[in-house]
Amino acid sequence: MKNIVLLLTFILSLQFSTVNAQKKLEVGGVTVPRTLDFKGNTLTLNGVGERSKMFTELYVQALYLSQLTQDAHVILESDIEMAIRIQITSSLVTSKKLSKALAKGMEKSVGEAGILKLNKEVQELEALIGREVTKAGDSFNLIYNPLDKSLWIYKNDKYEGKIESFEFKKAFFGIWLSENPVDKDLKEELLGKNN
Repeated sequence: MKNIVLLLTFILSLQFSTVNAQKKLEVGGVTVPRTLDFKGNTLTLNGVGERSKMFTELYVQALYLSQLTQDAHVILESDIEMAIRIQITSSLVTSKKLSKALAKGMEKSVGEAGILKLNKEVQELEALIGREVTKAGDSFNLIYNPLDKSLWIYKNDKYEGKIESFEFKKAFFGIWLSENPVDKDLKEELLGKNN
């Protein structure tokens, strides 16, 4: 009888861990949720990867969509809920460095003329990202809301503010998904092509 109880306990614990494993994924030592909830909608993990520079892992990044796709152009042009999650993994990443890197990535994505048109929005992003000191372990959820055409910024699940502009959303997601992304391997991973 005792063996049967132990066996049942083992089977139940195994089922519980399988359910938990399906809800989360581990990448580079970071637990990545498979879904994000935003305003009553569930966004699903499309792809995940690590951003590194000069042999240093900087952050783990995930792309969440309301309609999964491997087509970067469709994602950039779509006016639907979507999110980027960035979890800092290196102490080399500071708020200032992160916001400057995002601005450079947007310029790479849309070109010099394009980024000049978004100067106000880029400054807003720098202000929102840089409000508090950023350290390893911090996470950012940057969620596009089509209802007010704005990018909502959360740091460690705390709402920091939003930036209104569909063109800014395209430039922002273009950092990783444009024809000229900051990291081509990461682009493939976010699109679910290398996972």
